[in-house]
This record gives sequence, structure tokens and C-alpha cells, in this order.
Amino acid sequence: MKDAKSIGQVAQLTGLSNKMIRYYESMGLLSDIQRTEAGYRVYSEQDIKSLHFIAHARELDFSIVQIKALLALWRNQARHSAEVKQLALQHIQQLEQRIAHLQSMVETLQETVICCSGDMEADCPILEQIEQGAKARITD
Repeated sequence: MKDAKSIGQVAQLTGLSNKMIRYYESMGLLSDIQRTEAGYRVYSEQDIKSLHFIAHARELDFSIVQIKALLALWRNQARHSAEVKQLALQHIQQLEQRIAHLQSMVETLQETVICCSGDMEADCPILEQIEQGAKARITD
């Protein structure tokens, strides 16, 4: 276990919390984490590289399932880049759908805010819109 690092050291190196590192391990993203005789986790340089990879994938909003697939491809030197590209294209499509949904929410709120006088009266179209649901769009 030469050059092995404790979870605290790894957390500092990766910017991840101890809890997050343990979570990634529990989800199967890290495998075969070594332990000391006392049962403490110790991490190798490859584990640290994997955690950096995971953190970067999370920054791109890949799911845990997608990250498992990406890690498998990353670790497999016989992979085909077409597989990686397909996974990335699927993720782009999911992100675009989420962006469209978020944009729709912004538009709904903007329309409702325009209808709100924002004065001392109790009448509030914003609260009415929320009560009716996001699907009920303002038609003024």
C-alpha cells in the first residue's frame, strides 16, 4: 500500500467530500478499495484518477448509471470510440430536453409575473398559477 492515501487526503485532492467518495464506492463506481488492517480505506493513484473522472462526469451532469458505463469504457483499452460518442449523444439529447422544459417553466413564470400587479392587494396570479399547476398557462 505504498503511496496509498486516506479518504481525507483523497477528499482534499479531488474536492469531493468523504461522504461523496463513500457514496461513489457504494454505487459501484470504485471497486476493490484497499483497507488497512484496522479497516480504514486507502486509495491508490488509480482510485484518485477514477474519482477525478467521476467528478468531471458529474459536472457534465451524467447520471450514476451513465458514469458506470463511461468508467467501463474508459478502463477498457479495447473500446470503440463509437460507443462513447453514442453515450454522449444520448446525454446531449437528454440535456436538450431538460433545457426545453426549464425554458418552458421560465416562460410560464414570466407570463404570470407580468400579470401580477405586485401591490398591497391579496390577489396574486403567481400563487393562482402555482395552485393550478405549471401546465395551466396564462392566456391573457
